[in-house]
Amino acid sequence: MENVLGFLAPIAVYLVIFILNAVLPGRWVTGYVTKPNSAEKLRYRLNGLLVLITVVTGWILLCYSGFLSWDWLYQYRWYGLAGAVTFGLAFSLVLVVPNVPVKDSFLADFYLGRLENPQLWGGRIDAKMWLYLIGAVMLELNALSFAAHHYLIYGAEASKGIFLCAGLLTFFLIDYLTFEEVHLYTYDFFAERVGFKLGWGCIAFYPYFYAIPLWSTVALAPTHTATPLLILYVLIFFTGWGLSRGANLQKYFFKKDPKDTFLGITPETITDGNRTLLVNGFWGLSRHINYLGEIVMAVGLALCTGHPLLLWPWLYPLYYVALLFPRQADDDARCALKYGALWDEYLKRVPKRIIPFVY
Repeated sequence: MENVLGFLAPIAVYLVIFILNAVLPGRWVTGYVTKPNSAEKLRYRLNGLLVLITVVTGWILLCYSGFLSWDWLYQYRWYGLAGAVTFGLAFSLVLVVPNVPVKDSFLADFYLGRLENPQLWGGRIDAKMWLYLIGAVMLELNALSFAAHHYLIYGAEASKGIFLCAGLLTFFLIDYLTFEEVHLYTYDFFAERVGFKLGWGCIAFYPYFYAIPLWSTVALAPTHTATPLLILYVLIFFTGWGLSRGANLQKYFFKKDPKDTFLGITPETITDGNRTLLVNGFWGLSRHINYLGEIVMAVGLALCTGHPLLLWPWLYPLYYVALLFPRQADDDARCALKYGALWDEYLKRVPKRIIPFVY
């Protein structure tokens, strides 16, 4: 029975998040993406941070009362992963099969999706926002449970780096949900559809694979990393966070009002009279400086675990490299078609793709 409950745990958590997302107070915002065959912008109702706080508080109460052990999700992590994988496959099929084909191949449609921005109740529930929300909340529960397992085994001898890694992951998730509106202006929302890649990715891959630095190290003998090194790893993480968050915020403020300054940076642009591109600040360093930030953050998390020679924690930053470098090429090709000669001028102004002065 415990194994069955472990299998059903992520599905139950996702259902609770769906209900909370629908009923808890939220704020309505207008996004960047337009409705199909219309100039009207999509509307979204955002309350992700409140949902996260509510779910985590409920989980802590369940553990504190003795109903669940503090490391219950770690104990049944493989069953939970199996449940998430199964639900992710089912969700992807339901979102793809009944809808009009986009590609000639069903496999391509299944992977990339057919619907661009499915919503329920006029935006009260948005599929993409809900998917990112469930991934974030489930990842946070996993991080807390995995760190608790380390403490329950080793007590006072536990590695500070493990708790630091869990704390930085928590910061990463709180930050993401604090700036929910900013992410409405990112690649996923205007360029991707909802299929296996996004659906299964958020339901199964995001909350379990992103926890791999902790998953692979919490049961290992503690390593007592020197405090100066831990401080260095934190600085690496926040350097990446500054690049990623700074770039996304600069783009967000620019798209909201092209005359807005950000961190004292006055926007510098190039234009063909109809379209405009930002070419300074974070976006003057490289064309996808935010991607570099994501990779650097992941490096900081992998280092914090205290096992720099172990392969498994490094799968997290390596995944970002494998995901974002091809995405950069796809995004550049998409922009070349959209902006034409203006994009050629932009390439001259900002020649580096991801890493300033290097690549």
